[in-house]
Amino acid sequence: MKTSLDCMPCFIRQALETARLVLADKADHERIVREVMGWAARMDLSQSPPRMAQRIHRRLCELTGDKDPYRAAKDHQNQMALKLLPELRDQVRQSGDALMTALRLSIAGNIIDMGVNGHVTETQVRVSIDRALSERLVGDIAVLRHALENAAHILYLTDNAGEIVFDRLLVEEIGPQRVTVAVRGAPILNDATCADARAVGLVDMVTVIDNGSDAPGTLLEDCSPTFKKQFASSDLILAKGQGNFESLSDEAAPVIFLFQAKCPVIASHAQVPQGSHVLTWFHPEMFKLPAVQS
Repeated sequence: MKTSLDCMPCFIRQALETARLVLADKADHERIVREVMGWAARMDLSQSPPRMAQRIHRRLCELTGDKDPYRAAKDHQNQMALKLLPELRDQVRQSGDALMTALRLSIAGNIIDMGVNGHVTETQVRVSIDRALSERLVGDIAVLRHALENAAHILYLTDNAGEIVFDRLLVEEIGPQRVTVAVRGAPILNDATCADARAVGLVDMVTVIDNGSDAPGTLLEDCSPTFKKQFASSDLILAKGQGNFESLSDEAAPVIFLFQAKCPVIASHAQVPQGSHVLTWFHPEMFKLPAVQS
């Protein structure tokens, strides 16, 4: 997905919010915002938005000397989600369709996104859960069921800390023995890393790898050879979140995207209403899917 002109204000907002979070000096806030405005003016719009976000946050880490400025926020998000896990697991078990419920809850967890909302509360997460369980899912669960039935090796691309607790529910329903979970290779925003996978117990139930990159998405050219080999050999790739959608929607690969369309640019590219809980794909020719269009 290419960068839209409508992404530019978001880059600047995200840079300012993050600068205020990790830097005390207002002069530093102004410096990073001015730098980002200069980068945006010269940016190659054929690149996906995660490329600019990667550059912004590398610069913030240089200015602060802190390689993981969102660590405290991620710890809080993980603990908040773990507190909800027994309740969520009961909802899956008591539902008439465990896979559908786990899928909906996994997408509900995508609300924990500091690239869009820097201050996600437990109340907002609970509202997202209620919406996910009651509103229409944009997409066809039958396509996912069919793809899962035909996949021996599944790669699950995570998105954010906290959200990965919700992902546990879906991995449990799919069957952890055939799933490899991938996290980011280094801290970026509140995206999940190996430290978060350990903190929420994912490493105890499924194989977890990192992608070797510090981008808030999956920029394949930036990922490690090990990850790229896993990506290329998977029968099915489940990609969570807007960043993975932005960076992989143009890749000819067997990817099904699961996310909340929180941004008008994303919603337009996915051809869904803004705010939708989405299951979609772009390259059905890459894997065995029934003749159904989303």
